[in-house]
Amino acid sequence: MKISTKGRYGLRIMTDIAIHGKDCCVSLKDIAEREQLSEKYLEQIINLLSKSGLVRSVRGAKGGYHLTRSAQEITVEDILNATEGSLAPVACAADSDCCEYYCDCVTSFIWTEIYKSVIDVVSKITLKDLVEKSSTVDKSIELECKK
Repeated sequence: MKISTKGRYGLRIMTDIAIHGKDCCVSLKDIAEREQLSEKYLEQIINLLSKSGLVRSVRGAKGGYHLTRSAQEITVEDILNATEGSLAPVACAADSDCCEYYCDCVTSFIWTEIYKSVIDVVSKITLKDLVEKSSTVDKSIELECKK
């Protein structure tokens, strides 16, 4: 399984909003500048996050985006499902009814176990965890760059 840039950038967008949007909205332009990403591409990703109900947009001079729930209530699974769709390595891992050979397939258990393992990890990590980790990562990057 490979997570696309939509999934990776979706996590970065959501983390940025959680960090910088505590008392206000965060503009996509500001996110793009901080994260050094294309604002045009981020528009596509923020639309997916918005359609999934993870962020809400506010129009106006002080407009932008804010989280619809607390960072503690949003998981990496929520964000990746919004940006990537199903995280199953093959369709039958998430829905055994989609394949008429599922019960007779010698490899079906492999795909199911991989899927369960991925979900087990991403469902436990919250946006709050990413926010807390970001301060540690920032400091370690600074120390590494000073060498």
